[in-house]
Amino acid sequence: MGKFDLQKSEYLDKVDDDVTTYEYITTYKGENFTPLNPDPLQIHIEDIAHSLSLMCRANGHIDYFFSVAQHSINCATEAKARGYAANLQLACLIHDASEAYISDITRPVKQFLSEYKKIEKRLQDTIYERFLGYTLAETETASIDSIDNDMLLNEFAVLMKNKKLFTSIPKLSSKPSFEYRNPAEIETEFLKLYYGIMHAVIIQGR
Repeated sequence: MGKFDLQKSEYLDKVDDDVTTYEYITTYKGENFTPLNPDPLQIHIEDIAHSLSLMCRANGHIDYFFSVAQHSINCATEAKARGYAANLQLACLIHDASEAYISDITRPVKQFLSEYKKIEKRLQDTIYERFLGYTLAETETASIDSIDNDMLLNEFAVLMKNKKLFTSIPKLSSKPSFEYRNPAEIETEFLKLYYGIMHAVIIQGR
């Protein structure tokens, strides 16, 4: 993966204070992680599971707390129900993992932030390489996007039930849970699912 020169990076040129203050975030496991120069060896599934289990979908504009980790678990489960191979199930589980390091921006705004999208893609590709050993092909990305969007519509139909947002809701192959659950339980479930799918990926090969 290409790396930024932090001292010359266009993303840091406009920072007036000491640039070293802004180079990294400290993760749950204690890594000083630099999102602009992601080191794959500093990316841990435990950090991802913990962070996403505490991060709310839809910027919190839903009826009750529902985490990004719950969404990710549901996407991976849907991938399995659709008969996708284990590597794509894993890709679905970690498709929002970059949010653990740079958070997310709502779609109406993100579409205008081309530099942010480059940073996000570089980081997400690094995460895929870390756990899958490769970056996704366009067909794989399209399959994940399809599940992601179908799950979003189903989520919002439940989590924003008093708002008629969509005229139709796509049918899912799985039966996802949209109930409130303790973040610690979701974190544990995310990790359990990760290790289960990873075992299948190893057996399956690519």
